[in-house]
Amino acid sequence: MTRMVRTIALLALGLGLLGLGGCSKSEVTEQSAGRPPVAVGVAAVTQKDLAESVEVVGTLAPKFSADVKSEVTGVVTDVYVTEWVAVKRGARLARLDTKETEAGIEALKAGEAQAKVQEVRARREYERAQSLKQYGLITPQALDDAKSAIEAAEAATAASRAQIKSAEARLAKSFITAPMDGVVALRGVSVGDRVENMGGNSPVFRIVDNRLLDLTVAVPSAHIASVKVGQPLEFTSDTVPGRTFSGKVSFINPALDEASRSAKVIAEVRNDDGALKGGAFVKGRVLVRTRPGVLQVPKEALLNWDLEGRKAEVFVVSGDKVQKRAITIGTTNGVAVEALSGVQPGDQVVTRGAFALREGDKILVSKGEGA
Repeated sequence: MTRMVRTIALLALGLGLLGLGGCSKSEVTEQSAGRPPVAVGVAAVTQKDLAESVEVVGTLAPKFSADVKSEVTGVVTDVYVTEWVAVKRGARLARLDTKETEAGIEALKAGEAQAKVQEVRARREYERAQSLKQYGLITPQALDDAKSAIEAAEAATAASRAQIKSAEARLAKSFITAPMDGVVALRGVSVGDRVENMGGNSPVFRIVDNRLLDLTVAVPSAHIASVKVGQPLEFTSDTVPGRTFSGKVSFINPALDEASRSAKVIAEVRNDDGALKGGAFVKGRVLVRTRPGVLQVPKEALLNWDLEGRKAEVFVVSGDKVQKRAITIGTTNGVAVEALSGVQPGDQVVTRGAFALREGDKILVSKGEGA
């Protein structure tokens, strides 16, 4: 008797739970039907060319720059430029005190004059020795000595001239000049500073040519095989909002970084208007190839995007309601994603407001959306 009562009680409990479950589902359905329309933005699934790309981040740097140091030791007497000014190759940037060098040149010129006097005297002595030889009044040894004296005097004159040229070259180096066209990015000296001959690690000036930049990015090993020299690269930078710039891949490091398993790729970027600056951080993509007639879904329409599993979900518009669909995805170009299954060309998918949607919800498409 006790077992029968227990069995009846369990059956009653099960029926009660089923009844509760049925009431819960009914309540959810009623709540969904009673919800007001959700304002959303939509876009059409399209079938067109898909430019496949590899997304990258990196840093810009001037392709050409030069740290200028003094080739002689001296005290700065004049500085002709300030930072941020454009200069041409050979333009004077600063001048060092040249009084000591100039005095040395004057002393060397005096020495050259004395050497010339000795050379003239040696020639006269040699001519006199040749006259005496005609009358047998000089020994051959004395004649040879006179000739050797001329050669020694000529060598002394040549040495004096070489010393003067060397000193004049040092004098010319007292003017620090720009080695290239560019902009003065750093001025490291002021009047009165003493600079050493190529000494220290700090440059006197730094000249930067921003007209041509190198963009260095890291490409993961999984994508490096699709990146080739000559491919275009598009990117943006927070330093110039609202603009998209382009470059071209010019170098691919043949070795991967052991820590990140990525390869360094350098793209050359023209910067004729000077909008971009060296050191700026950028985000972009390398355009690796273009495939025609690819079914595409806007990237912002994807929900629960599983990159490894290559699947996601979207809300598709059906009349004034939405249906949630699972789709299989392929490649992406950073804006749209290839849809391998789950949608058809012309389907309208929700791109804005999907976080507030549930299966079967009514929607209200915002004005200007869904074209």
